[in-house]
Amino acid sequence: MRKLISLGLALVLFMSLLAACGQAATTEKGAASTPEAPKGSTKLVVYTPNSEDIINTLIPMFEKQTGITVELVSAGTGELIKRLQSEKANPYADVMFGGSKAVLLGNKDLFADYVSPNDKDLLEGHRNDSGFLTPFVSDGSVLLVNKNLVGDIKIESYEDLLNPKLKGKIATADPASSSSAFAQLTNILLAKGGDYTSDKGWNFMGELIKNLNGKIASGSGAVHKSVADGEYIVALTYEDPSASYVKSGGPVKIVYPTEGAVFLDAVSGIVKGSKNEENAKKFMDFIISQPAQDAFGTQLTNRPLRANAKLGTYMKPMSEIKLLQEDNKYVQEHKKEIISRYTDKFTELQK
Repeated sequence: MRKLISLGLALVLFMSLLAACGQAATTEKGAASTPEAPKGSTKLVVYTPNSEDIINTLIPMFEKQTGITVELVSAGTGELIKRLQSEKANPYADVMFGGSKAVLLGNKDLFADYVSPNDKDLLEGHRNDSGFLTPFVSDGSVLLVNKNLVGDIKIESYEDLLNPKLKGKIATADPASSSSAFAQLTNILLAKGGDYTSDKGWNFMGELIKNLNGKIASGSGAVHKSVADGEYIVALTYEDPSASYVKSGGPVKIVYPTEGAVFLDAVSGIVKGSKNEENAKKFMDFIISQPAQDAFGTQLTNRPLRANAKLGTYMKPMSEIKLLQEDNKYVQEHKKEIISRYTDKFTELQK
């Protein structure tokens, strides 16, 4: 029996050797014996400045739907842009998930052209008009009002903020250091003056500054928190955190100024030279797909951009809000001038 096994093993070895020789021969002749191509990559490297809520909701959904494993690098938008610039010759990231449209537009050389087939389902005015940036949510300038403190004071518009009863009771941050405060400044200039240089808009801003009574919050987070906590009656803030308070049953309400609100898009882009470009395209398609957009509108407090996205009761339909369109290019190019003019006016009115 032992001898038979040995003979069998020898025969197997001999046949294996013949097969190997044959494979080597066909390889030399250039025949189709080249090893089978590896299956597509199942990896995606995502750089993101987004909140943990967004990440913890959307990324697991994407991984479950596609089987793709996401590696996350989280940091501020500015820091991530610098990293992308330093890695430009050999990109590590595949996707930049988040960041303001204005900032990413100024770094076109970092991103590859791609328009998702789902782009047609987004709201008009919030589609991929750059050819390389995919808008996925939007955030608007709003007024957050404490219902326990407001009493019979009418707050429906920016104009209402000039009410003497609100003097020193309005929470806001410094536009020079807070992006949401800067967005409110440009929103007000557009709403009250028609553009960013009109004396009419700046004169209104001066009257509003007087009613602030010199009170400026340390940052954007302190602005909405101070109203939710009952320290101030009304805040010049943005929709996302405001909707969070409403969703959790806080004593507040969101007011969309009757003069109009500007909604600024957060966008995503595929990094030029991405090593997992097909997976990156799938990610772009996913974040504006029906399931993802419904999650933004019902599980989170971010404004979805898909036209038929579901909304929680704490979110007002966009069709019921008067919208103003910001000139992103002008604002980005003249930001320093706008901030300087505001600072001069604020300083002058404190004397």
